[in-house]
Amino acid sequence: MLKRLIELIVSAAVTAVLCFLLNLLYAANVSQIGEFIPPYIMTILGVLLGIIFFFSFAPVISSSILGKMDNVEARLVRMSLKELLASIFGVVCGLVIANLIGITINKYGIIGTSIVILLNIIFGFLGYRVARIKKDEISGFGGIIETRGSKNSASGKPKILDTSVIIDGRILDLLKTGFIEGKIIIPNFVLEELRHIADSSDSLKRNRGRRGLDILNEIQKQLAVSVEIVDFSTKENLEVDSKLLKMAEKIDAYVVTNDFNLNKVAEFQGVKVLNINELSNAIKPVVLPGEEMQVTVIKAGKEYGQGVAYLNDGTMIVVEGGNKFVGETINVIVTSVLQTAAGRMIFARKKD
Repeated sequence: MLKRLIELIVSAAVTAVLCFLLNLLYAANVSQIGEFIPPYIMTILGVLLGIIFFFSFAPVISSSILGKMDNVEARLVRMSLKELLASIFGVVCGLVIANLIGITINKYGIIGTSIVILLNIIFGFLGYRVARIKKDEISGFGGIIETRGSKNSASGKPKILDTSVIIDGRILDLLKTGFIEGKIIIPNFVLEELRHIADSSDSLKRNRGRRGLDILNEIQKQLAVSVEIVDFSTKENLEVDSKLLKMAEKIDAYVVTNDFNLNKVAEFQGVKVLNINELSNAIKPVVLPGEEMQVTVIKAGKEYGQGVAYLNDGTMIVVEGGNKFVGETINVIVTSVLQTAAGRMIFARKKD
């Protein structure tokens, strides 16, 4: 029904333009055409051409318009309410500015009207783009738009989970705490990758994939944050990591991962990333030189005389002279703390 209506509207517009142009040619008396045919013939010819257009070209044009409408609808559905209101506000501001400028130009007839239409298109698009870029500075819509200055807020932004962080499993506990805000998005290609890993012939990969699917089911059941599986595809044949970054850039979302390489590539491309490993390192308890603690020496260290112990959070402690106490629980004093890319290492010695 909608397709047929669009065909009729487009055909009527084309017919009106054809009749106008043909009557304009008749009025100009091109090739003395007025001496051979009456004026109403031009209108009849325009209508006939419009009918031919309706049956030949209107279906193709209406299908193209409906396709564009579906794309626009999909983008609007993916927008949050804040993004949608910001975009509408930007377009309205752009149109107001364009029409204020066009007041003085509109009096120049068809040329002025054409310039005003062009200004509306340009300023409407500019308003939309600026509002999309600046939407994080908008604190609320209630008839009055307030801004927060230059301080951006990431609360409410969608978070896209990659395969590694789902298999890791810590994201589930983090979601249950309520510290993460905004919609959680599971891309369809990440789900497919998990299924592929779960069907692997390698037992280790198969177990990791099945663990990821179990974690994903638990993530969907938790109620602290809304979770949505989103279909996303590109014309290019990209890898999963590249699709993640492209999707995050397109919908203005954060990528949640614990992949160090993906983190670096995202930083280079300007995509925001939340790294679970960085969060884990940030919330580890601070240990200062001179503090005492009780540890169990697990094994001998790489260097002569060293023993290795671990805290509950996985932090490695290197105990000088600890190789003689493997399997024993001893009191140690922290001598130094080393922060590395892999995490924090603590060096200690046995308390005398």
